[in-house]
Amino acid sequence: MKYGLRKPNLKKSLAAKTSLKRYARHSLGLKAPRGWGWLVSPKKSAYNRVYNRTTFSLRDLFRLMK
Repeated sequence: MKYGLRKPNLKKSLAAKTSLKRYARHSLGLKAPRGWGWLVSPKKSAYNRVYNRTTFSLRDLFRLMK
């Protein structure tokens, strides 16, 4: 598990937003409501919850400076 500053990866970010799986899911309407990640994929949800609480991004640092 990572702790501390996350490094932005523009290539992975773009790939996630333009994937065929995402396109198919959005066009067919097969998405679970927001906040239901624990029901769809509990293991991934638990990992993401810990990851998001133990790391921070550059955007978070700029928000704190305001």
